[in-house]
Amino acid sequence: VQGAGEDYSPARYEGYGPGNCMVIVDCLTDNPNRTIKDVRLPFTKTDSKIGTPGCVAHMFDHLAVLGFEGDDDEVVLEALMMADVDVTDVEVEDGKVSVFAPHTEYYKAKTALEEAFEGINFEVDEITFVPQVHTDITDPDDIANFEKFISMLDDCDDVQNVYHNA
Repeated sequence: VQGAGEDYSPARYEGYGPGNCMVIVDCLTDNPNRTIKDVRLPFTKTDSKIGTPGCVAHMFDHLAVLGFEGDDDEVVLEALMMADVDVTDVEVEDGKVSVFAPHTEYYKAKTALEEAFEGINFEVDEITFVPQVHTDITDPDDIANFEKFISMLDDCDDVQNVYHNA
């Protein structure tokens, strides 16, 4: 008897969390009915609103983010431009360089940096959703609800990533 393979499919849920922050929840599921129930519960229990697909995604940029030690954004930008990488931004803060590029440029950007800077050590190496606007949650009740909300989502087996602008 051969074991049956399980079919997992991605699912994305969007909405507004505590303090009206925007939230994207990425899941991987073999049972969409269970997953929506599991994901809806943290929204319901924290007076948040699960929304329709696309309701907040347009307020996030889907970017490749590479971070490493350094202090010269000019050299980094030049290396990326020479490799014909479409760069969104290069920032330097506290001895760390952060490179932001379209998610489709991830491999090209990483390869260009590895070739230009021998032995480079990436402290940040991901494709993620970066919020265009940040929301400061200041109300103590909202802060407590936000922590509960994130904790409840983290406890969901099917949840892979949670992106927010708080």
